[in-house]
Amino acid sequence: MVLHELLSEWEAHGLQNDADQSDKLKKYLNITRDTGEFLSVLVKAIKARTILEIGTSNGYSTLWLASSLLARGQVYTIEKNEAKAAEAKRNFERAGLLYKITQLVGDVRSELAKVPQNVDMIFLDADRSLYLSLAEKLFDLLNTGGLLVCDNAVSHESELTEFVDWVRPHKHLSVSLVPVGKGELLVYKGSK
Repeated sequence: MVLHELLSEWEAHGLQNDADQSDKLKKYLNITRDTGEFLSVLVKAIKARTILEIGTSNGYSTLWLASSLLARGQVYTIEKNEAKAAEAKRNFERAGLLYKITQLVGDVRSELAKVPQNVDMIFLDADRSLYLSLAEKLFDLLNTGGLLVCDNAVSHESELTEFVDWVRPHKHLSVSLVPVGKGELLVYKGSK
């Protein structure tokens, strides 16, 4: 089965799962298809070799990122829920992309230190209450010329206010809000 067919299958499964679940911890809360397409274009446009994703869930967004990387590219993805991480690994294997993905399972505040190198792109789609406390570490990990993308920037705008307020005064960081999916906040890291 080709990747676009798998992505369509997992998209439908994710929507059905979230409709059936009342427990938020069991929902996938996947990105929308147009967000996946947008991320794919961004990865290709910046010629990303390394990506950090925070919030793997079942791996739907990870597969969009990994499939768009250059041949020797790598995605480091962090998920705190062990059951979701295990399901994501099965999805990565089925898609034939496990070799491009390094999974880190646990709390992002401890797992972040295990990312072995700086990255060209960061995709944030996890507990938004942590973003401000992670901001300095994230931008230290991001290469100059790199891009941080934050999901749910329109749908959960109020939850991102403090993070955005932290970013804006930094002259080497350029910000744009793109109304794709649930809203994508883009932060470009220029030279200091």
